[in-house]
Amino acid sequence: MGSGCLKVTKYFLFLFNLLFFILGAVILGFGIWILVDKSSFISVLQTSSYSLKVGAYILIGVGSVTMLMGFLGCVGAVNEIRCLLGLYFTCLLLILIAQVAAGLLIYFQRSALKAEMAGIVGDLIQNYNPYDESNRNLETAWDYVQTQLSCCGWAGPENWKNNTILQEKNETSYPCSCSNDSVDPAAEVGFCPLENTPNTTTFESWPVKKQGCMKGVQNWLKENLGIILGVCTGVAVIELLGMVLSICLCKNIHTEEYTKVPKY
Repeated sequence: MGSGCLKVTKYFLFLFNLLFFILGAVILGFGIWILVDKSSFISVLQTSSYSLKVGAYILIGVGSVTMLMGFLGCVGAVNEIRCLLGLYFTCLLLILIAQVAAGLLIYFQRSALKAEMAGIVGDLIQNYNPYDESNRNLETAWDYVQTQLSCCGWAGPENWKNNTILQEKNETSYPCSCSNDSVDPAAEVGFCPLENTPNTTTFESWPVKKQGCMKGVQNWLKENLGIILGVCTGVAVIELLGMVLSICLCKNIHTEEYTKVPKY
């Protein structure tokens, strides 16, 4: 490989490593966000789900390693250090294998994850109490999810009949965030009383949305599946290109240096 091609490969590899450094920062930030977020559906899950907490720590670890790998790759490419380029290639290969393994694990464990999520949301709905401030952040996050996804409960509004407060009220109130009418945003939390109703009623008479949030989440995933697959494919392609460039540069650095040895 000529010196010109070697320089082009070196700077392309530097660019790829810079992208990986930025990608690692994004992954690290996402993992931290999962742990500290208190205002979305993620906060509902991470408080009760051990799996999600482990996943967040894994993201933080992967992000940190990716940033370190990008830094080492940049240094190795600019200074043409073969050992750093080899280390970069090995780390990139391991990360790619880990990503494929994680994707397969999620795919084959999707039923268990769905059951775990249903249990977490079911417990939250059953113990939902707008008069208790101890779980206010979680309950506000769930109200936000129901409002944004235009859904009610996990499987449907029937989940709310298990709520302790609503049972005490003989189901004469309903969750405000489930309302199928446009309401004031300040009233999208807690329970709203039914008007002109007998002392006892059932959830079928509530003026709420009939779709469960499980269906809403599935619809969101279907609508954004192309974006998700595109991002995953793009990351995999960048990783493969980085591996190819690193191994080519590593090989030809040795060749270039060998040809510079004086012959007598």
